[in-house]
Amino acid sequence: MDMGVLRLGFRAWVPLRENPLRDNKNMPEEGPDLRSSRLRKHADYQRVYKESRKHFSQSMSYFFRTRTEQDNVPEGPRVGLTAGRVLGKAVERNRIKRRMREVVRINLNRLPRTVDVVLHPRKSVIDMEFAKLENEVARIFSTVTSHIDKKFNTRDEGGRR
Repeated sequence: MDMGVLRLGFRAWVPLRENPLRDNKNMPEEGPDLRSSRLRKHADYQRVYKESRKHFSQSMSYFFRTRTEQDNVPEGPRVGLTAGRVLGKAVERNRIKRRMREVVRINLNRLPRTVDVVLHPRKSVIDMEFAKLENEVARIFSTVTSHIDKKFNTRDEGGRR
């Protein structure tokens, strides 16, 4: 069997270079590393919960904290998602997480570089229009940014007096 062809059905053979599904020449060579922008360890989640308080939006709750110099993590914002069993069976939870990951990817540039955020979606996220979900996460990230800016501005003003 020739390695340069793809078998479709019983009798159709299509060379790989002619297959439009395999045409990746328009893809960027290096995309953003989204793995480093996710909270992965249980200790990271616990640190966010401990150093923050719960905030609410229409269809999710969220926690956030600013990282310090002692945190030995890659530069850039990190976001964690939770989807407990209360949200439904595994298929529904995975769908919620996929939708949330995509919305976070789109809006990640709205966050400051030294913040960790944990998002707790509600079950309504599974049926919500994607544009509405995207706007809500953008609003949450803008709120986080304004809280952090306000926090650092009051520290600066307090030190000048």
